[in-house]
Amino acid sequence: MKRGLALALAAGVACALLAGCAPEPSDGEIALLLPDKKTARYETFDRPIFTERIDELGDYDVLYSNADQDAAKQQQQAESALAAGADVLVLDPVDAKAAVTIVNSANAQGVPVIAYDRFIADADLAYYVSFDNVRVGELQATALVDELAERGRSAGGIIMVNGSPTDSNAELFREGARKVIDASGLRVLAEYDTPDWSPDKAQEWVAGQISQYGREIDGVYAANDGTASGAVAALRAADVSPLPVVTGQDAELSALQRIVAGDQFMTVYKALKPQARLAADVAVALLTGEEVHGDTEVDGITATLLEPLPVTIDDIMDTVVADGFWSVEDICTPDYADACAAAGIS
Repeated sequence: MKRGLALALAAGVACALLAGCAPEPSDGEIALLLPDKKTARYETFDRPIFTERIDELGDYDVLYSNADQDAAKQQQQAESALAAGADVLVLDPVDAKAAVTIVNSANAQGVPVIAYDRFIADADLAYYVSFDNVRVGELQATALVDELAERGRSAGGIIMVNGSPTDSNAELFREGARKVIDASGLRVLAEYDTPDWSPDKAQEWVAGQISQYGREIDGVYAANDGTASGAVAALRAADVSPLPVVTGQDAELSALQRIVAGDQFMTVYKALKPQARLAADVAVALLTGEEVHGDTEVDGITATLLEPLPVTIDDIMDTVVADGFWSVEDICTPDYADACAAAGIS
């Protein structure tokens, strides 16, 4: 036993000194290009779930990059991934229009591109995986309209904090929301396209609207939980009471805690695990030359659109907790324990 171990160690040392003992090559390389770190989901869920699924499927390398909301940086990251030999790109674009160049460059090298979460129009995509984003806006607006009716404010005023103007999904969220709001009798006092989905910029804009409209603001359509956090911060800083009805999206932990505390009315839960795992499955299928199928098409591109779910304080246990997205312990920290108990979250 000792002699065998010594021989193995000696062989390992010799191997380390010889160029011919390099690690075995992987079965292929898949680039995952995500758009930002301000939106908590990408680093907390999308990246680790995608990488874990790729590891389950075989010996593939994941070339990961995050563009920090910089379209030019994402272009460079894509070029680096292609130069490094990426066989497939999974791309969530910072700027959907600018991303067409990335898709064209990849296609010129025979590398298929999966549009992840955000669609890239006028591009030759291999696949698109996302959620029904018009439906997201409809769910947000329906919750807003119904709650204002419950409060006797069916003809009240709202402000709309939309998403980034460079995000193709943001317009779909707005489209779905306006469809419901315009038919509701609510008055849209003002609306804003939030650069880079920035909570700080959302807060600054909402603060200005509070100064202008004051008590006329009965509701805040916030396109995601980050912009909702900015809106709530502005409302709190201005001592607005009672707080308007505030929407959100992504089921971020901080948003769920705001919902428990009564600062935010709802969010939209998108089951990120199925989305990220499906993107990984499709990436490996494309790499290995298998045929891929979806449940629909978007502008002629094979696609899968998953179903989003609205979450208020009454739905937390049946959605995010039931799916293991967040645990009761995650949500009900000491600062929120009493509110959780009152809501039956345990």
